[in-house]
Amino acid sequence: MTKETAIKLFQDKRVRVEWDNEQEKWYFSIVDIVGVLTESVNPNNYWKVLKSRLKKEGSELVTNCNQLKMESSDGKCYKTDVADTEQLLRLIQSIPSPKAEPFKVWLAKVGYERIEETEDPEKAFDRAMETYLKKGYSTNWINQRLKSIEVRKELSDEWEERGVKKGSEFAILTDEITKAWTGLTTREYKNLKKLKKENLRDNMTNLELVLNMLAEATTTEISKEKKPETLPENKTIANQGGTIAGNTRREIEEKTGKSVISPVNAKELRQKEDRNKKLDE
Repeated sequence: MTKETAIKLFQDKRVRVEWDNEQEKWYFSIVDIVGVLTESVNPNNYWKVLKSRLKKEGSELVTNCNQLKMESSDGKCYKTDVADTEQLLRLIQSIPSPKAEPFKVWLAKVGYERIEETEDPEKAFDRAMETYLKKGYSTNWINQRLKSIEVRKELSDEWEERGVKKGSEFAILTDEITKAWTGLTTREYKNLKKLKKENLRDNMTNLELVLNMLAEATTTEISKEKKPETLPENKTIANQGGTIAGNTRREIEEKTGKSVISPVNAKELRQKEDRNKKLDE
């Protein structure tokens, strides 16, 4: 397992984390989080007691808890209980602490918003627009991105109609489309843009988004006509849809003399725009 070690700051406290390239997940040291939220003089013991209580309650958090070797304050590495982001948020709900309360309020708010979006899906688009604007994306890019979400949803619905399983099989077909139009696997594409957990589409240029939409929309239309029944058949169609967009990409590159596939991610693009604005002032 290839991991990249990093240290996250949480209100001036060190929280050990590990990045798992294969699962594309951050894993956080549970005892570090417990120590930050409870300010306990013995977070290890606090976690031991809490873990015992959660186990009696039948909590899946304890059942599915992983362990990774992490460097301790003495410089040595020891097996440490870790949690991914979803497990971490569940853990926070079980900790009675003033510092945990803001997280609990936020989780309740997010849960309420999801219920609202189920009843009125348009609210999801409104919130997405607001979120992207806050992150500094242009209105033109946001409109393209929201359209790409619609295109992706139509493809996902088609795959479900054909019996494709969410998760691993969706990932296999997405990878097939991506490789066919970019020449890169999804992971290679993300590596090119120096991404980890970030959404690849959120880091595409307008042109990249358009071609990715073409690849996915074409795959949807071919699938509707061919009605594939097996994963290999769906994979063939995904390749066909991606190839059509790939041919378009190559024509554009031939006419412009430059690559459509950009290594620039959204963060770098915004930094560049900020520098240009300062120079213009």
